[in-house]
Amino acid sequence: MTLYIKNMVCDRCKMVTADLFKKNNIKTIKVDLGLVETESELDEKQIEVISKGLKSYGFELLDDKRKQIVHIIKTTIIELVQTQPEQLKKINPSVYIAEKLGRDYKYLTTLFSEVEGTTIEQFLINQKIEKVKELLVYDEYSLSQIADLLYYSSVQHLSMQFKKVTGLTPSHFKLLKENKRISINQI
Repeated sequence: MTLYIKNMVCDRCKMVTADLFKKNNIKTIKVDLGLVETESELDEKQIEVISKGLKSYGFELLDDKRKQIVHIIKTTIIELVQTQPEQLKKINPSVYIAEKLGRDYKYLTTLFSEVEGTTIEQFLINQKIEKVKELLVYDEYSLSQIADLLYYSSVQHLSMQFKKVTGLTPSHFKLLKENKRISINQI
């Protein structure tokens, strides 16, 4: 049985989720960002217990097919930006998403907009800007290196997009003492 879970965005989320299933004696085949595959079908009581447990960690069991598809799109984008940013240079995100889901991109973007009230492109931009914020806070890369890493055409393009989304320039953001980062699952 495949269960789709909202707000799983990192390896710790996978560990917490795997532990929850283990504590409830439910054997899993796979625990990945946004989904868990169990060895057998779960009964309603097991689903209720898992759902409550997931909610206690800030996750949500998704049962609406449209929301499941949107969640897979979001998870794909988060994974791409957070763990594989070098792939942004090699692939077209819209083609990658369509191929990963085995659906027409036009259908996916329409569905995403209807469910989320924003576009896939804007969600991708917001994720990239959060990654830029993270890298600026860590202060390990120059703005030029960050632009290259996240496949911006130039530092100016990154700076303009950053200012449009945050209202701040990257250099002003770095000067702020207060961390203005947003949790990935809040975007």
